[in-house]
Parts: sequence; C-alpha cells; structure tokens
Amino acid sequence: MNHDAFIVPPGSKISLKKNYDPGYKTDFYQKGDALTKLKADIERLANYQNILYAQNTYALLIIFQAMDAAGKDSTIKHVMSGVNPQGFQVFSFKGPSTEELDHDYLWRTTKALPERGRIGIFNRSYYEEVLVVRVHPEMLKKQQLPNFPEGNQIWKQRFQEINNLEKYLVDNGVIILKFFLNVSKSEQKKRFLERIDLPEKNWKFSANDVRERAFWNDYMDAYEEVFNHTSTKWAPWYIIPADRKWFTRLVVADIICTKLEKLNLKYPTVTEEHKQQLLEAKRILEQEDS
Repeated sequence: MNHDAFIVPPGSKISLKKNYDPGYKTDFYQKGDALTKLKADIERLANYQNILYAQNTYALLIIFQAMDAAGKDSTIKHVMSGVNPQGFQVFSFKGPSTEELDHDYLWRTTKALPERGRIGIFNRSYYEEVLVVRVHPEMLKKQQLPNFPEGNQIWKQRFQEINNLEKYLVDNGVIILKFFLNVSKSEQKKRFLERIDLPEKNWKFSANDVRERAFWNDYMDAYEEVFNHTSTKWAPWYIIPADRKWFTRLVVADIICTKLEKLNLKYPTVTEEHKQQLLEAKRILEQEDS
C-alpha cells in the first residue's frame, strides 16, 4: 500500500479540511479484501514482534491521537490482536493527577516509554499538552509553571521540545509512529448517538464528550498547528481516514508492518561456543531414560 496519501510531509503546511478526507478509501480495497489483508498483517506483526523482542535493539512507540469516538480503542484492539502480551503495553493518558502536575509535562509519558524489544502504545500522549491544553488554556494555571512565554510562544516552545524529545528517542533506537484518526464531525455524531441508544455502549459515553464537541473548530486548528510543526523526517504524522473503521485498521496495520519490515530485524546470531553448548545439552537429553 502506498502511504503518501496519509503522511504529512515534514515542513509543509496542511489543511485538514482541504487535504485529508475522513471518508477516503483506496479503490483497490473493499471491506472483504481489507479484512483478509488485515488478518495477514496481524500475523506479520506477530512475527515481527517476536524478532523485535529477541533482537532487543529497537523499541516501537505508537502514538494515537483523535477526537472522541474516532476509533482509537477498537483500532488498537484489532490491529494488535495477535501480539504477544509479554512484549506489548498500552498506556492511556487522561487528565493529569496531582503527582503528574508536580512534574514537567513530559514526565508521565517519558516514564511509560517502551523498553528495547517491546511495542508501546500511547492512547493519547504528550500531544495533549498542545491540543486540549491549547483549546482550554486555563489548564496551564494548574501546571504550576514559572514564568513562561505568553501567547503562541509557549506552543512554539513546546513544539520544539517535543521535536527534540522525539529526535533523541529515535537516535537511541525508539522508532516512533504517530497516527491521527481523522473522523468527520457527522460520523462522530452518529457514533455518539449509537453509544446513547445501545445500552451495552452507554458506559462509553460521557456528557463531557458533547461539551468538547462544541470546540470542534478549535481542535481542528490546534491539530493543524501540531501537524505543521511536529511532522518531522524522524517522526512524521500519518493522518488516517476514520469514518470507515475497517479501512482505518487496514491502513494502520500496513504502516506498522512496513515500518518493522524496513528495520531488517533478525534473530540474534548464536556464537560457536553457544552452539557447542546446545549440542552438549541435546546429547545429555537424548541419553536420559524415557
């Protein structure tokens, strides 16, 4: 699959409304074809994860950002369904706790970074600090900051800090994939109504979801600023159409598998001494009484 339609070119200025269609799908894939390919990619991902874990050189950090009801949870559930839980971890970041507010804004996510050989997923991330906090700047007052740049300067400062962090991580073997699940406002409304109408989905809905929906345009502006300032050569943003969940999962799985494939992962080579130890262990086992 060609990923050019989804990536935000580093250094570019994009418009979500003009450049990225939430309902887009390629002509090549229909739903049935997509489900077949997704199943194959789940198996590929499981294999890559085994080698990633054994090689113990790289870590993979996958970041999901989106508006409510865009399908982050279900995408994680389906795409990662074949992954060994021992080499995989998910962290969800909501409103910061008192302890987290007593640290810098990157602290709570930094301590949750995946170890070498593991896949880590951030369901929301440090990007909340230039998204929800930007839409609701009163939240800055709770962060107990010393004097800081006023107006838009604080966001430019944070963009630079985030870029520096991600460059540092990539230089040290943490591969970063950043996905924005791009759901339309009309599709979000449809999914909200479904959560209200279906008793088994009531638990997913919060009255605050509707309140935040009133800030839709502000969030779109904030997201565009994020993409325009933090889509870099070392950690570009992928904007994934999210109105069709089956297509969202297809694209995310393909991008993850392609990234892992390009790492040229290999199982560790065994030394000659180790080989001799294996042969000796085999000899001992074969000589045991049944």
